[in-house]
Amino acid sequence: MSQRAGPDSGATARGDSPARPLFRRIVLINGLVFTVGTLVLALSPATVSSRVRLTEIPVLTVGLAVILTANALLLRRSLAPIDALITVMGRVDLLRPGDRLAERGNGDLTRLIGTFNAMIDRLEAERSASSAHALAAQEGERQRIARELHDEIGQSLTAVLLGLKRAADRAPDDLRDELRTVQETVRASLDEVRQVARRLRPGVLEDLGLQSALAALVTEFTETAGVPVVRSSEGVLPVLDADVELVLYRIAQEGLTNVARHAGASRVELALDARGGAVTLSISDDGCGGVVHEGAGIRGMRERALLIGAELTITSRAGCGTEVRLTVPAGAA
Repeated sequence: MSQRAGPDSGATARGDSPARPLFRRIVLINGLVFTVGTLVLALSPATVSSRVRLTEIPVLTVGLAVILTANALLLRRSLAPIDALITVMGRVDLLRPGDRLAERGNGDLTRLIGTFNAMIDRLEAERSASSAHALAAQEGERQRIARELHDEIGQSLTAVLLGLKRAADRAPDDLRDELRTVQETVRASLDEVRQVARRLRPGVLEDLGLQSALAALVTEFTETAGVPVVRSSEGVLPVLDADVELVLYRIAQEGLTNVARHAGASRVELALDARGGAVTLSISDDGCGGVVHEGAGIRGMRERALLIGAELTITSRAGCGTEVRLTVPAGAA
């Protein structure tokens, strides 16, 4: 990971680190508390004998307790931003951006909090850039494999299928049935190869658009998984960038795949709504729900959502199914 010099690099190199303001803050608080305690002792009528009497011990104890309590309260209030900073550090997730700590009202710790927020901004930008390169390479590899399946393996199987048909037409009756059985097996294999190629490269998305691609995806899912899908659409879908359409399609594809693998659902709903320029895609099922651990599929969906500035939310309760909702804001769409 590359490291870039920020505006405070020179100051940090000269020793003006965030530790110095924190040190000055603690010294100032302690000095203020003990100064006030000394003034109170000097101006009050209370006196202490050269040999402390038993009656003076409670006064000294109360004074010491007051000083220590005031010191502890002031330090706790002063260092509270550090506890908040530690809490944010513990829950930061680069796939869920936007978690920051407010820099105002923290005195000398503002610089420390600002440096932490800048570090998170840099990490999120680098993560987004690396994810974009990785996903672009993945899509390129998918298209290459799909072309090879369609052009090479598909054509070879088609040639084999035509050869079997000619052989079956000229074969004697006792071999014709066997050749036709082999012919059907080859035809089924050719259909499977074409389905794999379509899943790797959704040509219908490029040719006919997102709505037709989702309709074809739902039809294929229903045929293979045997789970009915209710598809709905509201509003007029705006003109979307090719990257946005691809992200919407891939997330719908991954959501339906997760339903087939893990949900055990009997019904699925897929909705694509367009309101106020924003686009919302939701996939909900009536399966077992209770998603606790986010696997590679869900994290992949989050990475894709980040690429177009969309928000992905997953709601899953045990026994109540799961809903995957992707919201693409108007600017990104």
